[in-house]
Amino acid sequence: MQETQGRLDRGNGTHLAWIKLEGTGPTVVFLPGFRSDMSGDKATALAAFCAARGQAMLRFDYSGHGASSGDFLQGTIGTWAADALAAIDALTAGPLILIGSSMGGWIALLTALARPARVTGLIGIAAAPDFTQRLMWDSMTPAEQATLRRDGVLHVPSQYGDPTPITMKLIEDGARHHVLTGAMPIRCPMRLLHGQADPDVPWELALRIAEQAETADVRVILVKDGDHRLSRPSDLALLRTTLLGLLGQDGA
Repeated sequence: MQETQGRLDRGNGTHLAWIKLEGTGPTVVFLPGFRSDMSGDKATALAAFCAARGQAMLRFDYSGHGASSGDFLQGTIGTWAADALAAIDALTAGPLILIGSSMGGWIALLTALARPARVTGLIGIAAAPDFTQRLMWDSMTPAEQATLRRDGVLHVPSQYGDPTPITMKLIEDGARHHVLTGAMPIRCPMRLLHGQADPDVPWELALRIAEQAETADVRVILVKDGDHRLSRPSDLALLRTTLLGLLGQDGA
């Protein structure tokens, strides 16, 4: 199947890069992680899988990420969640299966809460809801918190490349979008994949998501030696199998 691509005008001077596959519904929507984009291993593996099956798929870059325009330092969870809704509303129709990686898992939960009638399934890959508080702010030393308050940005070393800039704007906005605050009225089937060797997001967070989601159809799938990215061939095979299950085509 042929992919089409383009840029979605957000009306504020920002344009979101997107790539779309037409095909059978529901449309699979891939939501990348923090500082990640739609050209990563999981996104491209899913695109190839959907193309071979004739399955509709949408992938895109948040503002300030990948091929999209915008300033990453001005981005927030609210901004990127709004980007996701804008892309979905403008570029898809009918039911959706959301696949969110790391921060994308948080965006997927927010999207499912905002569009409950359309989201028929959700897969989290090392999903990291509320990470701006739990994994950023709460893990900082008092001196780092003071620097962030004073300067508005803190550059934190990253094992994945250049230091990660964390803004006070990101922390403050993230607090307004927490989802693990009680029962989450998400009632679609949910699958949560998480590596138990993940150095960035504790696998126990998947259990908390499962506990608070109102759906009874939720499964947590732990990969004992899996890291945060879950991008090895075996991890990608697990992701494909999990997606097939939500599509009702796993032979079960």
